[in-house]
Amino acid sequence: MNAVNAYLKLVRKNLDKPTIAYKLIKYGLSVAEKYVSFFPDRRLPESLRSLTKLCFKYIRAPIDNPQNSVWVNVFAPTEFLHAMDIYPLFIEAYSSYMSGFCVEDCLIDKAESAGISNTLCSYHKAFIGSGELGILPKPKMAVTTSMVCDANINTFRYLAAKFDIPIYIIDIPYEYNRNTVEYVKGQLLEMIGLIEGVFNKKLDLDRLREIISLENRTRKLIKEYINNLKSKSFNTTMATEMYMLFTSHVFMGLKETFDFYERLVDDIKKAPDRSGKGIFFVHLLPMFEKSFKKYLNFSSEFQILGSDLNYDFLDEMYCPDPFEAIAEKMILNIYNGGFERRVKAVSNLVDEIKPDGIIQFCHWGCKQSIGGVGIYRNYFRERGIPFLAVDGDAIDKRNNQEGQIRTRLEAFLEMLKRR
Repeated sequence: MNAVNAYLKLVRKNLDKPTIAYKLIKYGLSVAEKYVSFFPDRRLPESLRSLTKLCFKYIRAPIDNPQNSVWVNVFAPTEFLHAMDIYPLFIEAYSSYMSGFCVEDCLIDKAESAGISNTLCSYHKAFIGSGELGILPKPKMAVTTSMVCDANINTFRYLAAKFDIPIYIIDIPYEYNRNTVEYVKGQLLEMIGLIEGVFNKKLDLDRLREIISLENRTRKLIKEYINNLKSKSFNTTMATEMYMLFTSHVFMGLKETFDFYERLVDDIKKAPDRSGKGIFFVHLLPMFEKSFKKYLNFSSEFQILGSDLNYDFLDEMYCPDPFEAIAEKMILNIYNGGFERRVKAVSNLVDEIKPDGIIQFCHWGCKQSIGGVGIYRNYFRERGIPFLAVDGDAIDKRNNQEGQIRTRLEAFLEMLKRR
């Protein structure tokens, strides 16, 4: 640990030297990937050990190969990029790794000193700060959507202008009907024209169909995993649940992602019956927060049952027309449209997974999450399911009131144990 702390201090010390900091970050990610390969956490099931390694591979590829990369957000249609062998840099994941490097405060302070509002989502501020410091490698372009997060468009526009790269913003309507599907499909066709021009390569439609077909097979495995969560005790952590955002979103459709879910289903089928209290999260899990880590990671008393964010689209996609299939997927995502769509989807998940309690971690600057607290609280009260909403920050550790969070979490967990 002394070597790790020394390395983290070295990264922090060199943030004002972009070339050195960039090389140190690349080196650290490379060493970490090797470490989790040779010295995996044996407390985790084999599938989750492989997931940890896979995420390092996925985050490293665009950082090591910026000339063949695109900045994306978690809801971007990355199937097109995979079909063209282009690496997506998933900005929310990048910021999470920077928090793991313990430099998020420097990045966020840099963004705010450049005029970025302190109320902006800290995932976005950390990414902007990396751009302001020059430690982000320049990609070929950026792709984002209007879905869910009101920070997406402004963050991407700001950095695209700063780095002088093309950007495509996909506008996703709230309503699902023939006209809105055609509207999004038209944008996707236009976006592909831009990507083909920027990268000087053509999209292979047959390969895109193969990716969507594998995506459909992967979702069947996800549903099988969900079905087992209600009765099995699975040894997991908040970090591994957040890692699943790589596989459930940005890298969906890849063979490695499919293989991971196959192993995940095998592992949960072999797991012992659930004995502790099950907790389901709405939106994000606070993977760096001390009290949550202490009480929930590898706990025999409380089982993490995942988050709705990893199950936000579970329908089958229509392979013959991949553009239409991806347009429908984006419009029908439970995080798009009216809040009643999300409540209904969460209700269905709760019916299937059967948690003993629900936790909503209201992440700093995430207006859609904070705005829905009252709706969720009333809904779960009517259903008789204990619900806890906690304010905090999933990235900037300075924004977490440790004492208050610990007190409220302990009271909630104690109440669950008495039920």
